[in-house]
Amino acid sequence: MEVILRRACKEDLPAIVQLLADDGLGNGREDARLPLDQAYVSAFDALDGDLNQFLAVAQEGEVIAATMQLTFIAGISRKGAWRCQIEAVRVAATHRGSGLGQRMFEFAIAESRSRGCSLVQLTTDKTREDAHRFYDRLGFVASHIGYKLKL
Repeated sequence: MEVILRRACKEDLPAIVQLLADDGLGNGREDARLPLDQAYVSAFDALDGDLNQFLAVAQEGEVIAATMQLTFIAGISRKGAWRCQIEAVRVAATHRGSGLGQRMFEFAIAESRSRGCSLVQLTTDKTREDAHRFYDRLGFVASHIGYKLKL
């Protein structure tokens, strides 16, 4: 069956949250029980109303097989360059190893180029060694150290 990459719609939200929760890190911080917490709906509405946000899904038939969030960031540095931040990448266990992840990143990079970005960046948890190898194979370079402050 063909996989279609597209912008997420509100009806996809339960499947997206399920993908985020179906993960060693996400199962402790996400809640995919229905009805979804209103915070997810509010976040979706904010993303959907922002032209610099692109919440993507990969759909195969009726199944949402993967998701990722692209954020397009204007900046003064790098001569006023735009960059794309890739976040919340998840591929369903049933689709891992199928090439879908690479296809999603090709989609993200093409979308970034079409918007005039000169850089694509992401952060990844230190424990995600398989993801690190995947990003290395795609040509990403672990050039920075990231910090977070939980509020």
